[in-house]
Amino acid sequence: MTNAYRIFGSELSPYSVKVRSYFRFKGIEHSWIPRSPAVQAEFQKYAKLPLVPLVVTPKDEGLQDSTPILERIEAAHPEPSVTPDDPALAFVSALLEEYGDEWGNKWMFHYRWHYQPDAWSTAERIAQQMMGAEGTLAVAQARAAVAERMMGRLGFVGSNGKTRPLIEASFKKAAALLDAHLATRPYVLGARPSMADFGLWGQFYEAATDPTPGALLRASAPHVMAWVKRMLSPKVEGSFETLAALSPTLMPLLKEEVAGLFLPWSQANAQAIERGDKSFTMTLGGSEWTQEPQKYHARSLAEIRRKYAAAKGVAGLEPILVESGCLKGLAS
Repeated sequence: MTNAYRIFGSELSPYSVKVRSYFRFKGIEHSWIPRSPAVQAEFQKYAKLPLVPLVVTPKDEGLQDSTPILERIEAAHPEPSVTPDDPALAFVSALLEEYGDEWGNKWMFHYRWHYQPDAWSTAERIAQQMMGAEGTLAVAQARAAVAERMMGRLGFVGSNGKTRPLIEASFKKAAALLDAHLATRPYVLGARPSMADFGLWGQFYEAATDPTPGALLRASAPHVMAWVKRMLSPKVEGSFETLAALSPTLMPLLKEEVAGLFLPWSQANAQAIERGDKSFTMTLGGSEWTQEPQKYHARSLAEIRRKYAAAKGVAGLEPILVESGCLKGLAS
């Protein structure tokens, strides 16, 4: 047993790189272990689910699910903190992290597996990680199998012929709004990273490494691209800003994306699961959205609502939630 944490992850997993970035920011001793057949036995020893990231603590405990991992490590290693002292700003940070984790994953997964160049690029990288030691033929066979399997899973994140325009428009809109916001600050909530940064960044980092969304970001979102690079090894560069200072450029993201798309979709998804529906259809962003319900997200919606209930009444929170339109989706 050592004092170092072990992170079993993948460079192609937004949640894995999110956790790694956080550990780098905290200055916590850790080793990065790419998941491959060579470490499968050790991975299975600690993992309850066949998913990365898996963090093994110095006490030999396995942790999974990126947000609970960060919250658990934050409690044990509180400095430098990723949580603003202002509880209203801290909740906005948690909400943006949830938006990044759950809605942002739709952009990343859609672009990665809908477009052939992106699918083959990613499948190649996954195949090299998993089968590189077995030789060129094994990698080629694995690449084809990975591409076929993952392209067939687009429906799990709601990507289909009807939803494609909305997903792509949302990505471009979010990138533009975030680019404007990051033009005058290094991180989402000021001069130091927050939970909002880690949740949003994992998705944008992966998008930046893929051909199609990466080209879009390089062409139109220079401040986002600078932030993507900065977040590889984030650091404290100053203080968190106030909600009042952040609001002029943060409010459009909250209004148009979080309140306009993410929370209505979240609510419809949860209601579909409650009814036991195998799919649901709704009007979202002025167009029709149809998909199979995502069970995990119903649980994460319940968790962000729990966090809202705990923060309800703190100074400055309700006005920003009312103005942005987020309150309806959180209070339901």
